[in-house]
Amino acid sequence: MARFVRWTALGAAAALLVAGCSSGASDGGEDGKGGTADARPSAGSSATTGAPAALPASLTGQKLDWGRCKETSDSPAPGSEWQCATLKAPLDWSKPGGDTIDLALVRAKAGGAGGERIGSLLFNFGGPGGSGVSTLPSYGSTVASLRERYDLVSWDPRGVGASEGVRCRSDKEIQAAESVDSTPDTPSEEQTYLKDADDFGQGCEKAAGPLMAHVSTTDTARDMDLMRQVLGDTKLHYFGISYGTELGGVYAHLFPKNVGRLILDAVVDPSADSVGHAKNQAKGFQLALDNYLKSTGQDPEQGSAKIAALLKRIDVNPLPTSSGRKLTQTLAVTGIVLPLYSRQSWPGLTSALESAEQGDGSELLTFADAYNERDSSGHYGTTTHSQRVISCLDDKQRPTLEETKKLLPEFEKISPVFGTFLGWDAAGWCHDWPVAGQFDTPEVSAAGAAPILLVGNTGDPATPYEGARKMADELGKGVGVLLTWKGEGHGAYGSGSDCVDSAVDGYLLNGTVPKDGTVCS
Repeated sequence: MARFVRWTALGAAAALLVAGCSSGASDGGEDGKGGTADARPSAGSSATTGAPAALPASLTGQKLDWGRCKETSDSPAPGSEWQCATLKAPLDWSKPGGDTIDLALVRAKAGGAGGERIGSLLFNFGGPGGSGVSTLPSYGSTVASLRERYDLVSWDPRGVGASEGVRCRSDKEIQAAESVDSTPDTPSEEQTYLKDADDFGQGCEKAAGPLMAHVSTTDTARDMDLMRQVLGDTKLHYFGISYGTELGGVYAHLFPKNVGRLILDAVVDPSADSVGHAKNQAKGFQLALDNYLKSTGQDPEQGSAKIAALLKRIDVNPLPTSSGRKLTQTLAVTGIVLPLYSRQSWPGLTSALESAEQGDGSELLTFADAYNERDSSGHYGTTTHSQRVISCLDDKQRPTLEETKKLLPEFEKISPVFGTFLGWDAAGWCHDWPVAGQFDTPEVSAAGAAPILLVGNTGDPATPYEGARKMADELGKGVGVLLTWKGEGHGAYGSGSDCVDSAVDGYLLNGTVPKDGTVCS
């Protein structure tokens, strides 16, 4: 039974702190752009029931009890400058006076050296399913200049980490699932693949219970506006990376008048449905692989063919590793994907591929384990569990087995290395999911909102550059402002471009909006 490769970075700062861009589309706000509804009932999700009732004072008047952050099973306690608290939010946003859930928050208060405090700056690092509570402290040095005038704040979105986090499988079950072929070649392998998807969804349903119908992107966007009020801010200031850009767009659509200074970096294409996102990622990772191969002096077409042949051999005969585990084809692809998120990791990819060609899968397995959040004791993180629960509630599209088979030639043409995996992933990711998907694509139009700065990277593997222009167009004239960086890796801010960093800092700290179309090379 296999893990399904789902590629979204949790942050742009470190190559090994990565979790998959949602190749699922997402929720579309109150007037989403989807087609006909899924035949399965939506379990009363609050995301589709219109504007919520007025919030009770018990929510908007909360006083957060900030204190020292505690160590968790997945991360050590951060330094003393970081504080943690718990915010209560409605389980069902259509019933704000009903049951509540706890959302875990983390912050570092503004240093004050750079001038008057502006307010709080919220961060979402992607996924969906990434933990902001564990990620922001490690990202703190990258955004130290912003702390001069902002309280830096992040959170674990509903269904994630310390915020009612969902674990759909045990560590033993996760490792066992890695042996399932994610590119099935026979009817028997196809049935095993889809059965594994069914089992995963059933495990999520058992673990999440009523929460499973209330973890959509719209639900989380509403949580953000509640945070804004409780934190005492008139406007929401926000920094979203990868999937966090989609969340920011949905927020802007729902609350355009509350938009303050929003940065969207590594921008998701809001016009793509789940199959479209998979195609976009096939293009993006193939482009990154081509650029990597060129950097090593190889012809991209020949180099890709060599890697594709290696993967086919591993499909038949998984490689031995120093750990005693086998490197399967799925783990090998995952191990290739992770170092493509950052140019600094390309030398490690070269070494790993050379070792694999010589029959040793240890280095690729190390990359795959880092991506899958597997530690030396065999414990796995839950990012991909939360990611799937959120994206499958958002995504309406459910390609059948036959529809997927018809799509495979197009995926393979897009990318000889990644296309087949992403094509099959479209069928397996939300197969027979227990809760209906809500929208084909997210609604992000935000007429009347303040200018929102989008940062697109021409070499981004997980969120291809074209998505940034489409997000700017859909946000609306005068709202989406595009800044382009001709670079490599997932995300731009903090990745080595003084031009990008200066533009983002100027916008967030001084309110200076760059000219739309500005290019940093």
